Amino acid sequence: MNNKPYVLVTGSSSGIGKSIAIQLSNEYNVVLHGRNRERLVDVREECNKNNRHFIWECDLNEIHSVEENLKNFLASNGIEISFYVHSAGFMKMLPLKMQSVDNLQMTFTTNVFSASLITKCLISKKINKNSLKSVVFISSNISNRGAKAFSSYAASKGALDSLMRCLAVELAPQVRLNSVLPGAVQTEMTKDIFNDKEVAERMSATYPLGIGYATDIADVVAFLLSDNARWITGQQLTVDGGRTIDITG
Repeated sequence: MNNKPYVLVTGSSSGIGKSIAIQLSNEYNVVLHGRNRERLVDVREECNKNNRHFIWECDLNEIHSVEENLKNFLASNGIEISFYVHSAGFMKMLPLKMQSVDNLQMTFTTNVFSASLITKCLISKKINKNSLKSVVFISSNISNRGAKAFSSYAASKGALDSLMRCLAVELAPQVRLNSVLPGAVQTEMTKDIFNDKEVAERMSATYPLGIGYATDIADVVAFLLSDNARWITGQQLTVDGGRTIDITG
């Protein structure tokens, strides 16, 4: 009988979320979340076959139904979530003069509002039986900094980190919450950027340890969820190859 705990990974159909889900499948039963069931099925095929893995297909932009959707999913499958990784994210680069309410709404709904409501659902004794132990939000190293055309995305990640800190205080000692702030990593989504030799060289020059991989983020997430991080909560852990400390002119 498989008595391993369940971890929910949102945005696990591609990129960093996919890498996290596959990595965690070696130690946990994984609930794979996304909007594209076909891609989620493909990810499940890459997960450790010795454990049980479920697919939760849900559009986080339909924010008013997310809680009920998750509640019904857990009840229908008879499972409880012990760990939660919010890797789902939306980013659209827009200068302020092109900003829109729709873009702001989608960015904050996916990156922040859904994280809050999913966490709320998972701390419910009635829904999840107080099973939740640790949460990791995937933020960004832009959370504490600035860049042109990134205002909505950076603001949402800053809000996500503020949410993390408040909930870390509110939910202690039952639940630990931390954020991982990745720099530029090579994924399916960014491969076109890095295929441009000039852009790749320019970016690499600002990363003392070079450009990272999604597995670098997955390794840190696995640590933060584990008992090895039992005394760590409310922290932003930047994982960006030294990018944010490089002030070379």
